[in-house]
Amino acid sequence: MIVGTRPEIIKMSPIIRELEKREINYFVLHTGQHYSYNLDRLLFEELQLRYPKYNIHVGSGSHAEETAKILVGVEAILQKENPDVVLVEGDTSSVLGSAVSAAKLHIKVGHVEAGLRSYDRRMPEEINRILADHCSDYLFAPTKKAENNLIGEGIPKEKVFVTGNTIVDAVQQNLGIAKSKGNILNMLHYLPKMYGLVTLHRQENVDDADRFKSILKGLNRISINLPLLYPIHPRARKMMAEYSLSAGNIELVEPFGFLEFLQLESKAKLVLTDSGGVQEESCVMNVPCVTLRDNTERPETIDVGANILAGAMPDVIYESANIMMNRDNHWLNPFGDGKAGEKIVEILTGS
Repeated sequence: MIVGTRPEIIKMSPIIRELEKREINYFVLHTGQHYSYNLDRLLFEELQLRYPKYNIHVGSGSHAEETAKILVGVEAILQKENPDVVLVEGDTSSVLGSAVSAAKLHIKVGHVEAGLRSYDRRMPEEINRILADHCSDYLFAPTKKAENNLIGEGIPKEKVFVTGNTIVDAVQQNLGIAKSKGNILNMLHYLPKMYGLVTLHRQENVDDADRFKSILKGLNRISINLPLLYPIHPRARKMMAEYSLSAGNIELVEPFGFLEFLQLESKAKLVLTDSGGVQEESCVMNVPCVTLRDNTERPETIDVGANILAGAMPDVIYESANIMMNRDNHWLNPFGDGKAGEKIVEILTGS
């Protein structure tokens, strides 16, 4: 199991729990791509998971630097351990570097959340997920639409398995843990369904001064009628200062741990985000979502009415928020029954 970012740890957690339950021999390799190792150790503690056996401390850098360090570091450990299968999840540099390392060593690769496509190759994540899919032996597609994407690209059907998305398992399993930790809303003095939750961190949004400013303008229009809470990503805070941008009426707070964030997300009236994982989580929890991007690799959320694309124009963001807040939120979850982790382990073990 190779992870490099917090979302990967969260989405792998149901598979790890299933491996533990079946007493199957495995280990976790952490590339250390994002955040500090200490923060990620806390996440493993929060989710009640075994610590990684290895961490290669890649850190942040250019896409080439990250991928190169991952290729070298992962290869050395795979040569030492010689596992039967390497599992990767998602679309980061860790996924690409680890999948290529394993494939070149003739170790089978399983890609969890395979087949997602935004059809926008300006996004590094799109390139990562395509390349990872095409060197994988087991492609665990979360939906039928993702399966069709893979088969349409010439990947043999026998390599593709529709399992549902492990985010459903993760939300169901981890929300219970989160609720046992107390109520984060009491500390923040918000009432359920009386606030909006913002996440905004993607390079194409926060590294572009005009686009970032435009999105903040749209969010401020919404905040007149609905208080907005923005746990600001370090990258976004840095760029906001660099561009001398003001948050206006939006309440900026330090990032929360995953369990606290999950609580906030579940109780929000509206989520406004550029995160793929948050689009999925809000959909699973029946919280309306506005996506602050021009495209999404999670079109299923839009198809069921859980999400709307708003881009970066203030008027469109404001109108999209009003549409979603007035929409019936009893949509059907398109990401499966919460047993994706179990299905993936069954496929890998043939049982």
